[in-house]
Amino acid sequence: MIDTHAHLDHPRFDEDRAEVIRRAGAAGVFRIVTVGCDLKSSREAVGLAAANEAVFATVGIHPHEAEAAAADDPEMIAELAGNPKVVAVGETGLDYHYNFSPPAVQMDMFRRHVRMARTLGLPLIVHEREAGEDLLRVLREESAGEAGGVVHCFTGSRDVAAGILELGFHISVGGVVTFPNAAQVREVVAWLPLDRLLLETDSPYLAPQVQRGKRNEPANLPHIAEAVAALRQVEPERLAEVTDANAAALFRW
Repeated sequence: MIDTHAHLDHPRFDEDRAEVIRRAGAAGVFRIVTVGCDLKSSREAVGLAAANEAVFATVGIHPHEAEAAAADDPEMIAELAGNPKVVAVGETGLDYHYNFSPPAVQMDMFRRHVRMARTLGLPLIVHEREAGEDLLRVLREESAGEAGGVVHCFTGSRDVAAGILELGFHISVGGVVTFPNAAQVREVVAWLPLDRLLLETDSPYLAPQVQRGKRNEPANLPHIAEAVAALRQVEPERLAEVTDANAAALFRW
């Protein structure tokens, strides 16, 4: 399996990062995409990818970090994106739940990332929380379908999911699908076209229900795959085969 979204640079992995990557491989997770959220973490993601055959990187500025970013950070992100192990631009997008950055600032940074992805010929890693309508509007206005991408850790409605699919994007699901109160997520996962579905852990966040309260890590991906396979009424091996192919197509492996 491929973990399409993790944050291996996170300080919670500082004491055992190499062991975390080893455990992932032992659990059948043979590739991990580690995701940048600002200039510093993007640089660290690229370094981790360079040092580990199984790790690939993305570079970007998360909506939470949009206001704190320096004026030239997007240009430096674009330079990092030239590294051969960088497979996408992001994490970018909109988050109206916390609003750690003002919505207007988030939207401006999001548009810059979409344009960057189109220019560089890379897909997008997109974050969305309580901002579905604005997210779809920006993606449409900026012709994001030309770049493609994935809305990660999707927790939105079926209507928003349909809009994402219309743009040619993928949708990724993580540990939330196992939570008892996540009926809407399970409904969307059961409905999604299988060829648009990706799996992720979002490590160290959102551990699946069997690990709730603990640090999440890529080795937990099989728990998520089992839950999704049950919803889709397919064997876990078949789900892994299809979602691996989807990830390979998206990241152009």
